[in-house]
Amino acid sequence: MSAWWSAWQDGFAGFAWPWAWALLPLPLLVRLLLPARRSSAAALRVPWGARLDTVAGTGITGVRGAWLLPVLAWVLLCSAAARPLQLGAAQVPPHEARQMLLAVDLSGSMSETDMELGGEVVDRLTAAKSVIADFLQRRAGDRVGLLVFGQRAYMLTPLTLDRDSVRMQLRDSVAGLAGRETALGDAVGLAVKRLREQPEGQRVLILLTDGVNTAGVLDPLKAAELAAAEGVRVHTIAFGGGSGYSLFGVPLPIQGGEEVDEDTLRQVAEKTGGRFFRARDTNQLAGIYAELDRLEPVKVAAAPVRPRIERYPWPLGAALALAIIAWPLQRTVRRGGGV
Repeated sequence: MSAWWSAWQDGFAGFAWPWAWALLPLPLLVRLLLPARRSSAAALRVPWGARLDTVAGTGITGVRGAWLLPVLAWVLLCSAAARPLQLGAAQVPPHEARQMLLAVDLSGSMSETDMELGGEVVDRLTAAKSVIADFLQRRAGDRVGLLVFGQRAYMLTPLTLDRDSVRMQLRDSVAGLAGRETALGDAVGLAVKRLREQPEGQRVLILLTDGVNTAGVLDPLKAAELAAAEGVRVHTIAFGGGSGYSLFGVPLPIQGGEEVDEDTLRQVAEKTGGRFFRARDTNQLAGIYAELDRLEPVKVAAAPVRPRIERYPWPLGAALALAIIAWPLQRTVRRGGGV
């Protein structure tokens, strides 16, 4: 019994309508304010009245403490009206989220002005920033990190729910910040190192580049093998390769621009179970990130929730039982005591 009561106290969540307890003194107020009823005392008392009661079968003059039953029933009725609540067992609802690293190429070729954004000619990095910022805007509840690479790879933002800090770091990044060359293999290797601490199935890298591997110590395909061994899925995006623009908006071929190594990027994606995408302009890049938006859903445990269970039927049932018991006793009290 004590264990049950202790469990009830631990799970008690209060009353949904606590103001209902204000009804508790209502019977006393009614008794004080309403006119007194006619007396039920005997109109005529005779010495042999008790004997007549015995003969008539009404010799019981009252039951001691019978008045407690209706009082207790009213208290229970007020308790039921206040709607007591109990906390149920903790439940963990499923929650879909994503945990991913965004790797952005900051090599010198990302400064090529062969992209159009909002009717204006911009460089590749500016176009990529705009699309990725919009992508991050829709990542509510996801943990996202930012990795940049050029001649070397750097981790700017670890996996975090603070998307504003990721957007700020991305906004402040400039082409050539990490060197003029491109170290694809090192970027994948650094991402694998940071993602291996995450649970399996949640290790995702989205890599955007516009060039070929020209620097670093790790070969991209070797890095892809390491990623596959660690369960890191890599989605690769080959960006750029469009036309440049002259001062008058006439498209001109880019001179000296490096072609994107699509074959290597495709192999990296295939080895790790990811997908390869090709984007030659801003609209195509936006479509790719919209596609990635539908990929990589991960069911993670949300905060446990304890449902509130209505317990008003218990005091209501107890009040009804006491009322049933008190009814015949009150009739007996009214019948006894005089002629």
